[in-house]
Amino acid sequence: MMKRYGILDTITSPADLRGLSYDTLNVLCASLREFIVDSVSRTGGHLASNLGVVELAVALEREFDSSRDRIIYDVGHQSYVHKILTGRRDRFDTLRQYGGLSGFMKPEESVTDPCVTGHASDSVSVALGMAHARTLRNQKYHVVAVIGDGALTGGMAYEALSNAGTSGEPLLVVLNDNNMSIAQNVGGLSRHLARLRVNSRYLRAKVRVKERLARIPGGAAVTRAISRAKARIKSFVLPTSLFEQMGFIYLGPVDGHNLKSVCELLAQAKKIKKPVLLHVITQKGRGYAPSEQEPEKYHGVSRFDPVSGAFAADKKEDFSACFGRELCAFAEKDARICAITAAMPSGTGLTRFASRFPSRFFDVGIAEEHAVAMAAGMAAQGLVPVVAMYSTFLQRAYDQLVHDVAIEGLHVVFCVDRAGIVGADGATHNGVLDIAFLRSIPGMKVYCPSNFSELRSMMTRAVYHEDGPVAIRYPRGGEGAFRKDTVQEVLACVREAPGHTVTLLTHGVMVNEALAAAELLEKKQIHAQVYKANQIGSGLEQAFAEKQDELSGWCVVIEDNVQSGGLGEWVAGRRASRTDLLNTGDRFLPHGGVDEVYRHCGLDAEGIAAFVVNQSKRKENSRG
Repeated sequence: MMKRYGILDTITSPADLRGLSYDTLNVLCASLREFIVDSVSRTGGHLASNLGVVELAVALEREFDSSRDRIIYDVGHQSYVHKILTGRRDRFDTLRQYGGLSGFMKPEESVTDPCVTGHASDSVSVALGMAHARTLRNQKYHVVAVIGDGALTGGMAYEALSNAGTSGEPLLVVLNDNNMSIAQNVGGLSRHLARLRVNSRYLRAKVRVKERLARIPGGAAVTRAISRAKARIKSFVLPTSLFEQMGFIYLGPVDGHNLKSVCELLAQAKKIKKPVLLHVITQKGRGYAPSEQEPEKYHGVSRFDPVSGAFAADKKEDFSACFGRELCAFAEKDARICAITAAMPSGTGLTRFASRFPSRFFDVGIAEEHAVAMAAGMAAQGLVPVVAMYSTFLQRAYDQLVHDVAIEGLHVVFCVDRAGIVGADGATHNGVLDIAFLRSIPGMKVYCPSNFSELRSMMTRAVYHEDGPVAIRYPRGGEGAFRKDTVQEVLACVREAPGHTVTLLTHGVMVNEALAAAELLEKKQIHAQVYKANQIGSGLEQAFAEKQDELSGWCVVIEDNVQSGGLGEWVAGRRASRTDLLNTGDRFLPHGGVDEVYRHCGLDAEGIAAFVVNQSKRKENSRG
């Protein structure tokens, strides 16, 4: 029997919220939290961040019309309530599944999603663009950007706020302040917000006074007089907030779990024809004890037991953990080694390093550009900075990679986590562009380990045997069946096939699928040798020239990244013989399980084998 969720079962659209009392809306919020916990426990997803904004999201849907107004959730980690209330509740069991709902905002799903989200700090910029378009086209709609305090550590957010505050455009920025990004927030802005949070006591007292004055004759007039006097005194007594200095009318801070207060301030903000910033204090993980106690642990979750909060035991080590452990071993012996990450110490495997070497660990917050430029400064002064960052987030620091690191030939080691197909987070998080943009940078070497042994060997080479910039790219998850260490060769043969029909050339963990495909092809009398490139960059040119005889004949280059700028294009440009390319294609990939997305791209063993068989038939037909 399908579980029932009380008042939530009666909500079909945001319009249903507007006739409900605040008491009923609070009951709805409890039902929403129960529904989210139950759903995410089965599908995985972003839990703590969504639990923290339930009241805020309900208030936004009540006070605005999301089918007409533009409400943008920065990153999109906190968009689940929005999705549930805008007609997608019945499909929530497909969240982050192949062919199902995205875990982020996606216009293809609903007109209430005004843009794609997935990366942090861009919501205010996009919102201001929509506000300008509204003015230029003489249209009428509200524009709201919901941004977290963690996303405000990104430089683009400051650029946007500075511009938006002086634009004159009616625009509402809702600052969801939970004192966290994924890990604890860092930096000066976090301290500034902490000071502002103290004022929440004042705000609660003010609300109580207003309520009591409203009950006595003439109380409304007294309230207005007090308000005018307060406004004149406030500028002398209280420090001006950063946001007011940028040109915003600052409202708050307000308790983000007091639905009535949030609704009242949103209604007030709607009437102000200027840029407004509403500061909302929330608790990440609110309403579910395990996530309240450990919000970082429950930020992004796999399937779990909703009653206990326990995750399924997974003893399998992954590349991130292997990297973190090895870096600690290096740092134990070499005081020059420092680790840098951008709000992802746990995700990148650096928690242990941070604990053991706190003076050499730097979490800069969601500020990838700054992280890379800072690493350049460290390298210029003789340190060995290791920058651990997801592939999709390293994209944000491309200018710094070129300008601050590569032009000077500085020795910065980039450990590029989540390279290749990531899966459930979809297009915004797949790391399928890094080979293309890294390979285009002069002097950059890119190492591609297939297993933990190769990762350790490549880290040694990158740290101690390279002079300029070097990257090591590795996937999310663990190693496959291939466990040999072939790092001593830039271009290594991992499967011989005397009199071979075809050469399968690949890199990284894709070697596992290539080897499995070769076994399938053998059954069809197609003899495939398998080579893997351990390094993409300057060293590959010589290695390729030295092995041109072994690589003669038909070659299929297989890789888990886009075609343009990939290894396949490089190889095809250096061979006279037939070269076919099998990759993700020049496209953005759907979300789903990693294995499902591999199959979607034809990059699993069966897909590779089928591709080779089909190309072999084409080859034979062309001869005929």
